[in-house]
Amino acid sequence: MIQAIGLTSNPRKDLPPVVDDVSFQARTGCVTALLGASGSGRSTTLRLMLELQQGRGITYFRGRPLHRIAHPSREVGVLLGDVPGHPARTVRGHLRLLCAAVGVPVTRADDVLEAVGLVSLREQRLGTLSRGMDRRLGLACALLADPHTLVLDEPAGDLSAREGVWLHGILRAHAARGGTVLFTTDDAKEAARAADRVVTLDAGRLVADQDAAEFARTRLRPRVAVRSPHAARLAALLAKEARSLRRSVEVVQEGGSRLSVYGNTCGEVGETAFRHGILVHQLADEVGDAGPSTASARERAPVEQESGPARESGPSARGGSGAQERSVSSAGPASGEPRESLKEADPTRAYDTVAGSSTVGAAPAPDADDAAASTASTGSTASTPSTASAPQSSPSPLPPPIAIRTAPNPLRPLRYELRRAAGVGTGYLTVAAAIALSALLCLFLARTGRTPQLRLLAAWPGELPLPPAALGAGLLGALAFGEEFRHPALAVDRGTVPRRLGLLAAKLAVAATTALLLAGLTVGCDAALLHLVYGGELTEVPPDWLSASVSWIFFMIGCAWSGVLAAGVFRSTTAGLAAVLAVPVVVVPLVQKALEGPSVRSAAGFPGRLRELTLVEWPFGAERYVVGGLRMMAQPVGSALMLSLVVLLGAYLLTSVRGRAH
Repeated sequence: MIQAIGLTSNPRKDLPPVVDDVSFQARTGCVTALLGASGSGRSTTLRLMLELQQGRGITYFRGRPLHRIAHPSREVGVLLGDVPGHPARTVRGHLRLLCAAVGVPVTRADDVLEAVGLVSLREQRLGTLSRGMDRRLGLACALLADPHTLVLDEPAGDLSAREGVWLHGILRAHAARGGTVLFTTDDAKEAARAADRVVTLDAGRLVADQDAAEFARTRLRPRVAVRSPHAARLAALLAKEARSLRRSVEVVQEGGSRLSVYGNTCGEVGETAFRHGILVHQLADEVGDAGPSTASARERAPVEQESGPARESGPSARGGSGAQERSVSSAGPASGEPRESLKEADPTRAYDTVAGSSTVGAAPAPDADDAAASTASTGSTASTPSTASAPQSSPSPLPPPIAIRTAPNPLRPLRYELRRAAGVGTGYLTVAAAIALSALLCLFLARTGRTPQLRLLAAWPGELPLPPAALGAGLLGALAFGEEFRHPALAVDRGTVPRRLGLLAAKLAVAATTALLLAGLTVGCDAALLHLVYGGELTEVPPDWLSASVSWIFFMIGCAWSGVLAAGVFRSTTAGLAAVLAVPVVVVPLVQKALEGPSVRSAAGFPGRLRELTLVEWPFGAERYVVGGLRMMAQPVGSALMLSLVVLLGAYLLTSVRGRAH
């Protein structure tokens, strides 16, 4: 069950709030439609419910607010707008990526693909999907973790009539299995056809909360659609005949040559047109929408209507607005009771005790809010007698504030990051380009003969701030977070990219592994190419190869980590790569100036003193690796790289803590 109470968006400057005090229920086992025209606040209401937008109010999902649920994606499946994913990723790859994020087996991706009818398109790229296929994929993403509740924003948008029937069948089947379904639409006929209950919004306010049958009776009326080049004359004749026969007939001129005739039949309209020699281009029975509110109904000014006693006594001839006014005044926002009952009770207790104890599968939470939620009645959001008599110690006219919550960390962050990095070809192209450019540059430097052997194997001329391999490692690291913000696959239900230590550790581990492989491939390819072209003279193993290799590896991993951290801090791939380039261009000169001062003491004999720290020799000559890493850090580039990493890590942790505090 979904229970939304007092949802109110923050007003912008002098404008009224888009959503103002909206309260309703979506019951378990039922399909609920949130109906409203464009600008009525439907999407904003969903974003407030899902804590994606700041405002006021509270929403309970089976008795718990969303921020109290450990794994929201397993409780609520969400479809808002287009599917946020990398356009080069395949449909199946995208779902497998999300499987790692929500913590379900990878075989679940194939199950939902079959359920939404996308098995034949599983290898198609996201960027090539049509609008209808994108909606199917969005539904698959919502169903991936087998959630109890589905919250969908216009799921049938841009779908054909046949696909719409299929979609409504899926939603109906989910509700029949004991789930809760809430979807938005601007089509009253779709709401009446697909939903069990219809909640109507108009200008950000709730104007009706009705069963589908009652909604169809009070809001939808049969009409005759007429197109004629003499529409105005035909309208006057129909109104004149209605007055003479004392019948309740409404004729609305929709614009141009179109008329909508309420209270008449095709045969009667056709006979009138025939008797007066009026040409008719279209004559058909339709079901018309009575409009979301009385004000909206008044905007449809009729050409002329009957004014006799019949109009005074029956339902309103202007779109059923009289019946609608009765539903507004008598139907509560969530359970059929008057809306004023919410304001008569203690507001604080009303917002804290909305959830019912009989909700399906709702377990009492350990906190006070959820304990109080289990004491209220599910049948109504109005106060009970005990609530009304409770002392109002600290009444507050405003519902609790809604804070934007960040996305949770992927439940399997390492698996998620591996699938993210391997799912598109950008990483493979980057590695191939770095190796090819390094090989060509290595041949050119060997021909000139002015580059030392160690820098020659790394293809690092003195004129460049970084070798191609280091630039490639930095770019791969920057893509790790840059693609998250550009194509936020994790933001499908929470709206933001998570800043969690688990995700950061996974990205650093994958970036370090990739940089290590790139470092080895670059040196190996350069050495093989030099041996092939110039013989074995340039590929002889140097005496200090071990410490040089360790320094090279540390340097490559440092560049990759700089890209990861900078892209995470500045939310951009370009900023991540710029931070890697800033190390040799900006930070190294600063470090050199700091080290140019007179030195009273030196670190001579450091390796020997390092061995004295233990009573036994280091196993496998491990002290040589440590010395190689320290030698790298002692160089200006290494010192600058370490300084940059410390600063970027501190900035990332600071932004992460600030995001959680807000």
